[in-house]
Amino acid sequence: MELDHPGGPLTPAEVEALDSTLLPALERHHLRLLAHALRSLQLAAGRQHGALPGARALNLWALQHPAVAAAPDFAQAFVAQLQKLGEEIEAIACARGREPLGLTLAELADWARSQADRRIDGHTAGR
Repeated sequence: MELDHPGGPLTPAEVEALDSTLLPALERHHLRLLAHALRSLQLAAGRQHGALPGARALNLWALQHPAVAAAPDFAQAFVAQLQKLGEEIEAIACARGREPLGLTLAELADWARSQADRRIDGHTAGR
């Protein structure tokens, strides 16, 4: 799996699809973060199935990008954030009976919709 478009691991069409969801702004932003992390983790692992890549693989992958390699503090923070988002992706995958790297953006969007529904239902129930 290679990054064949500038601007990040998501294609313009994927970004448009994520942005066109009817999710509230908070959930849409979180969905974009998860989608970016999923694609980055898939790129770091070199596959779209199986378990998440380990810290060593993530560090090596991150340091292949000149802008990241030029800023060691950023590289460390970026990898830490990917690992944290990876834990969330792993929990979502587990709840769906899937492998973390095998999740699709559509599955992430479905999860985000359910989270938004739960938040809205909880907010209206308290009235």
